[in-house]
Amino acid sequence: MDKSQLIADAIDALCELGVGKDQQNDRSAMTLLALLQLKPGDDWPQATNPMLGTRAIMDWIRDYYGVDYKPNTRETIRRFTLHQFVIAELVEENADQPDRPINSPKWNYRITKDTLNMLRHRGGSNFELILKEFLEHHESYQSLAEERKNMPKTPVTLPSGAALNLSPSGQSLLIKAMVEEMLPRFAPGCQVAYIDDTDHKHGAIDPALLDELGISLKAREKAPDVIAWDAKRGWLFLMEAASTHGPVDVTRKKELHELFAEQWNKIVLVSCFPDRKTMQKYLALLAWETEAWCADTPDHMMHFNGSRFMGPYGE
Repeated sequence: MDKSQLIADAIDALCELGVGKDQQNDRSAMTLLALLQLKPGDDWPQATNPMLGTRAIMDWIRDYYGVDYKPNTRETIRRFTLHQFVIAELVEENADQPDRPINSPKWNYRITKDTLNMLRHRGGSNFELILKEFLEHHESYQSLAEERKNMPKTPVTLPSGAALNLSPSGQSLLIKAMVEEMLPRFAPGCQVAYIDDTDHKHGAIDPALLDELGISLKAREKAPDVIAWDAKRGWLFLMEAASTHGPVDVTRKKELHELFAEQWNKIVLVSCFPDRKTMQKYLALLAWETEAWCADTPDHMMHFNGSRFMGPYGE
């Protein structure tokens, strides 16, 4: 098959496997083809399943499909394609070392053997029967997502007194603590402008405030988990919920600097953890001139160097 046919067929395959709507696109199709090591001219029976890191996946897409994703797209592929493939058990992480540290450069992904065997039959006379059998034993991402929708939500009360419901899993409990415990202690009277929870359904809580602050979040996947404005001190809090990933390390600080360049002289960067044990895993990674907060000791804040305990540093 030529390039366009193979990508279109990969999208069809993902739809048949019940991936989410956000994964029914060229990006996810080419990621699947890279994991299967299928290039234009190949057919499904030629698929293999080596262990590949995100960079190797992007290189394969560039070399064989002509799409040169920028380095900062790596997080998009990881969060909005690979993450969902793993949840649906189409892909496995670190088959060679399941306990690999989350910040390891050797972190990798591999198509599962069941998925590989099923996809190798794609286009064959008995494929529909094989696909049906596969789906009977593998719950799709869409069905898992529907189950999450029916689960009890996580209620959160904003500093203004307004209430909203976050997704029932993932980072939601930590985000709830950040809004209800951290902000009243360290930014009393602040306004929450933005929350990005597990299912990415919220986003702009106060669009007018974001406009007033000159914040445009077109690159949604790069936005911090919580944005809060302390008008009294003129401080803009960018807060990351880091229960399993995502503290403000050097790379993340640079990304946030690019995204909030116009507001940088107002910025306070905070990595938030559920407990000190979790924070300990990331201490060596946290960027200087940032803050760290733990939900299990809400009255305390750890400051990483700089000329003041907490506050913006400007340029």
